[in-house]
Amino acid sequence: MEKDVQKSRLTSLNIPALAGGRAGSGPLPSSSRVSVLDRWMARKLLDLLDDPPLTFVLWNGEIIPSTDKASVARVLFRDGEVLQKLLVNPALHFGDLYSAGRIEVEGDLVEFLVLAYRAAGSSPKYQKLKEAQTRLFNRPRSNRLADSRDNIHHHYDIGNDFYELWLDREAMQYTCAYFPTPDLTLEQAQRAKMDHVCRKLRLRPGDRVVEAGCGWGGFALHMARYYGVKVRSYNISHQQILYARERARAAGLGDSVEYVEDDYRNISGEFDVFVSVGMLEHVGRDNYVALGDVINRCLAPQGRGLIHSIGRNKPERLNAWIEKRIFPGGYPPALSEMMDIFESHDFSVLDIENLRLHYARTLEHWFERFEQGVDKIEKKYDSAFVRAWRLYLAGSIAGFSAGTMQLFQILFTRAANNDLPWSRAHLYRES
Repeated sequence: MEKDVQKSRLTSLNIPALAGGRAGSGPLPSSSRVSVLDRWMARKLLDLLDDPPLTFVLWNGEIIPSTDKASVARVLFRDGEVLQKLLVNPALHFGDLYSAGRIEVEGDLVEFLVLAYRAAGSSPKYQKLKEAQTRLFNRPRSNRLADSRDNIHHHYDIGNDFYELWLDREAMQYTCAYFPTPDLTLEQAQRAKMDHVCRKLRLRPGDRVVEAGCGWGGFALHMARYYGVKVRSYNISHQQILYARERARAAGLGDSVEYVEDDYRNISGEFDVFVSVGMLEHVGRDNYVALGDVINRCLAPQGRGLIHSIGRNKPERLNAWIEKRIFPGGYPPALSEMMDIFESHDFSVLDIENLRLHYARTLEHWFERFEQGVDKIEKKYDSAFVRAWRLYLAGSIAGFSAGTMQLFQILFTRAANNDLPWSRAHLYRES
């Protein structure tokens, strides 16, 4: 029974079935006809991206080059329907078609995606098409209280052992690491991230800390163990909460850390520190004022807080495929949108840091470990699952490398709090 439940979770990506040959097979025989319309659609796709240095290979082996420049990658289409779907809604259908093996990329997948993101972002033709498709098709899921649990379950409750294969092995941090020097290991960089946040918050022994969204509990344990604080962490992922509680018991920190399986909107009590690392992406744009109300309700008069979140340079929805298949309800905000959290209660923003390239480096580590565990992952799930997550991780590296995604850390406090450091020197002392 447990295996059947797990299998239903694994297939929740709902990727359309493979058509036009198995994943990884070569182009179909030349007898598979290519029409004048097929060639027009292939060239139209290149035109929408202002003819980037890519080569399209049709299902009969016919080549459609974009320019005379050296090609960064060759994109293989397995059947004619692929071109139609890409023209109708590329943001959604590229991911599904790649996951099902109906599109292959020959060349460096990350490099191809960086090129595609930059080309799409600078092409007026593509942006006009994207705006129309967003209005018509790409509507994100709600993050109302009744919906949030299902959204989180879709992504985080697919198996702790899956994430253990590629996250850091000490704190299971599924958020951006911090690389004071680029040669750190993933484990070292995740410890550095946690310490970086703790120093920003100037944690002191005895502080009461509330954490909105705790993942697998590693950061709460780090704060309690090394900074002597009491932590109450809220999370609605049942599997993560079970994992976190077991780790707290094993570490002998059960009296210092409490993991609450509940929504952030139900946080109660008074705390000296509010911290949220990697949860705001799941809150939803319409709930930022409500989050500000929660912080105002629970933060002590001299309290301080920090929000760490993926973001954008300007308001823009998450990629339609990622929102539908990987992160339902996900929304990375612009800084201007995040201010709705703070302005309604006159919170003072003390510091904003963008760790965009740190997230690209973090994802490179995750991607490498993911590929090392591909055989185990495919055996437990299936090839479409592997391809979907490969695309998601590679696309995330590309997004942060191309500058279409940002990573913001915002430090804030109440307006009347004058207990503030005079410089940032405390952030960069030797760990």
